[in-house]
Amino acid sequence: MEIRDMKQLIVISGKGGTGKTSLLASFAAQAGKAVTADCDVDAADLHLLLAPQIEHRTSFSGGKVAEIQPDLCNGCGTCEELCRYDAVTKTSRGTAAKFEISVGKKARERKHGAPHHGRHDLYAIDKIACEGCGVCAYFCPREAITFDDEENGEWYVSSTRFGPMAHARLLPGAENSGKLVTVVRNEAKRIAEENGLDLILIDGSPGIGCPVIASVSGVDLAVVVTEPTMSGLHDLDRVVELTRLFDIETAVVVNKHDINEDMTEKIEDFAKRQGIRMLGGIRYDEAVTKAQIEGATVVEFSDGPASKDVKRIWERARELIAEEG
Repeated sequence: MEIRDMKQLIVISGKGGTGKTSLLASFAAQAGKAVTADCDVDAADLHLLLAPQIEHRTSFSGGKVAEIQPDLCNGCGTCEELCRYDAVTKTSRGTAAKFEISVGKKARERKHGAPHHGRHDLYAIDKIACEGCGVCAYFCPREAITFDDEENGEWYVSSTRFGPMAHARLLPGAENSGKLVTVVRNEAKRIAEENGLDLILIDGSPGIGCPVIASVSGVDLAVVVTEPTMSGLHDLDRVVELTRLFDIETAVVVNKHDINEDMTEKIEDFAKRQGIRMLGGIRYDEAVTKAQIEGATVVEFSDGPASKDVKRIWERARELIAEEG
């Protein structure tokens, strides 16, 4: 049964390395009963702090990939002519067979007539360049091109010391991370509904691309983590433009705000002009790195400056998200 007052809070940033994941993990440590979701599937690392115990895993296929069967190809070149992504490579028969094996699949048994042993050119498909449009397979006159689902990664349901967690792993070089983000978010919502939990904490992707859009759509509060630098302010501006486009309540946290107080003041002025809440700053504290080494959140590991700042920020974030809806 859907929980009507379920809230979703996401922590995002303009780039990686701002402390986004560390802050989200500390939120989870203080939230009590909540579902966490790691939607940074291209570079997932929330598990390093939450140590999830995987209870369920499922393969993820975000699209299809074409593959030429050498024993069926007669070298007509239709696939090369039609491919707009330059994914089709002309090669000899021997090279084509080796190419198929090198990407992990041996040539299958032929299905349409006798093999062609002539000296004509053959073709192979670069699976990294292939966009999975299927045009080559559709128009191949000998039906020599298969077009099957491609495994792009896995998604998981796990338990942590702070409650249930939905997360995923995208395979190296795989695409369609936006689709995988949606799978993780839907699973987190399902877990929350089944367990009667009213809060989902999301570790979003950095930047403003497709995975971020899939991460932020429909959330109640976006907490943007930035750093007191010119590039940090620039990235913050881009992210705020995105959240405003989706009409999402947005708040800002400045990590290591005390290393450049002048720049922090400029960020605060920017937030004021944009009508964005400032949740506060986090002081530079070596305890953050030490906590990460121990696989712990800073609020568990220390009662130092950063820990106190994060606890104060969480209280403000909780009050702000309670106001939404």
